[in-house]
Amino acid sequence: MTTTNHRSKKETPPGAFRCTNCSRLVSGSAPGTANRNHCPYCLWSLHVDGESGDRTSDCRGAMEPVAVWVKRNGEWALVHRCQRCGHLQSNRIAGDDSPIALVSLAMRPIVLPAFPLPLAAFETG
Repeated sequence: MTTTNHRSKKETPPGAFRCTNCSRLVSGSAPGTANRNHCPYCLWSLHVDGESGDRTSDCRGAMEPVAVWVKRNGEWALVHRCQRCGHLQSNRIAGDDSPIALVSLAMRPIVLPAFPLPLAAFETG
C-alpha cells in the first residue's frame, strides 16, 4: 500500500505577499510604517504605487533596492528602481528590515564604486 503525504496549503494571511525576488512569505504589517512596500529580507519591492501607499501603478515591475539615504530627521529610507520602467521611489525602512541587508546596501558604493578610487584618498596621514 502506498501512502501519499499531502501538505495542506495554508492560506496567505490578509495583506501578506510572496516576494518576487527571494520568494519568502512577507507579512502585510510592518513595524514603524503604515504600508508594507518591500521585502524585509532582500529589500526588493514591486512597482504598485504611483504615490506612496496609493497602489495605483499599473507597471507591476520588480523594484531593485539601489541605495539608502538618511532623511533630515535621521530616518533611513530605501531608494528603489523599477526594472521595467526605470521609476525611482523612496520608501521608509521598516522595523523588521534585515540590518545586514541594509548595511550591505549602504556600503555598496564603497565596496563597488562606480568609478576608480585612488588609494591616497583613504590615507590619513
